[in-house]
Amino acid sequence: MGWRDRRLDAGDRRHRYRPACRRNRQLETVMPSTAPHAVARQTPVNIARLTLVLGALTAFAPFATDMYLASFPALAASFHADSGQVQLGLSLFFVGLAVGQLFYGPLIDRYGRKLPLLAGTAFFAATSFLIVFAPDIESFIALRLLQAIGGCAGMIVSRAIITDLFDERETARILSLMMTVQGLAPILAPVLGGYILTFADWRAIFLFLAVFGAICFAAASALLPETLPRQKRQRMNLVGVLTIYVHLLGQRRFIAPTLVGSLSLGSIFAFISGSPFVFMEIHQISPQHYGWLFGANAFGMIVAAQLNRFLLNRLSPSKVLAGALGVQIVAIFVALVTLTSGSLFVLLSPLWISLATIPLVAANATALGMAASGKHAGSASALVGVLQFGVAGIVSALVGVLHDGTALPMVGTIFACGLLAGGVLFLGRRRAGSRGAGTR
Repeated sequence: MGWRDRRLDAGDRRHRYRPACRRNRQLETVMPSTAPHAVARQTPVNIARLTLVLGALTAFAPFATDMYLASFPALAASFHADSGQVQLGLSLFFVGLAVGQLFYGPLIDRYGRKLPLLAGTAFFAATSFLIVFAPDIESFIALRLLQAIGGCAGMIVSRAIITDLFDERETARILSLMMTVQGLAPILAPVLGGYILTFADWRAIFLFLAVFGAICFAAASALLPETLPRQKRQRMNLVGVLTIYVHLLGQRRFIAPTLVGSLSLGSIFAFISGSPFVFMEIHQISPQHYGWLFGANAFGMIVAAQLNRFLLNRLSPSKVLAGALGVQIVAIFVALVTLTSGSLFVLLSPLWISLATIPLVAANATALGMAASGKHAGSASALVGVLQFGVAGIVSALVGVLHDGTALPMVGTIFACGLLAGGVLFLGRRRAGSRGAGTR
């Protein structure tokens, strides 16, 4: 019996198999064996390739939002619309990302991970292409909603695939690695969008998204494995689906970290919604320079994602989550206090620190929540996405509603998201501690 066979007989829930030679860590492989959702084909999975493809698929949202932020004035002029209608296209995109995932959750638990992923990716590419020909602002907004429903497939399926393959700590590490890939999207998207606008109008941005979606479809079709075998798939009616959702929402070990991660991620969307006005109108930054400032914050998130992988070698995901959230709250409080100075540089420093901590909070919170999902990884991933982008839609709309000609709505909303996340984390741990004391 070979060493691989002996490992298979050990009955461990998840195994990570590495080649004997570890000189190239980028080619590290994973071969799940007795995991609940083991890879259907018994071949090693290349982590670098898996991360790259999944990271690109989850980049649909930042590309579809950040690339066209600088084109808001041009969109309003093109459709003879006001800024509120243009902003509605962004808010409804977040709503589509949230609602769409409710449908994908049961689908990927019933039909596997790959087929729904490919269908959603193709739909994203098609609707991105149709937006180019939108005749009015109403058509544009409707197509943006449909574009989000297609684009959210990559996010929900990616979380489910990672949960299929890895345990809690390893999931947090892989999510951090994915966030490094995803972090390139907020850096490249506004810069690329700004330069596209110097040579063409806003329609070229959505044509780019259509081509990007088509490339991701081809990559996912050729390179991603199916990680949910047929014998593990669940056939449920509507009542069964709703029962699972209710069960997960009532499970503290799932809902508490998921809410923490969603509220923390809400900070990003408050920044996305408010930063065009704060940077380009209050501080008179050009669209091209706005892209670089936006990218600087995304670079901080990449650095933090790598720091998270390092910290997880020494600390548990829950400890890293608590520490990072504390730093986030303190930093954004400093940013709130420094608004009175009126200096962009003074504002950017604590704001950069606050946003940079989000990958540490989000990756570990998501890993903790998904680890509690058991065999319902698809439905759990759907709820994670719904909560994340439901909060995003509320937060982005709130920044617009509170608009008063200053940076206070953006920074104040980010601070509120951090405080609420801290409160949920504290109450969740206190409740867990009281239950533990009661059982002793």
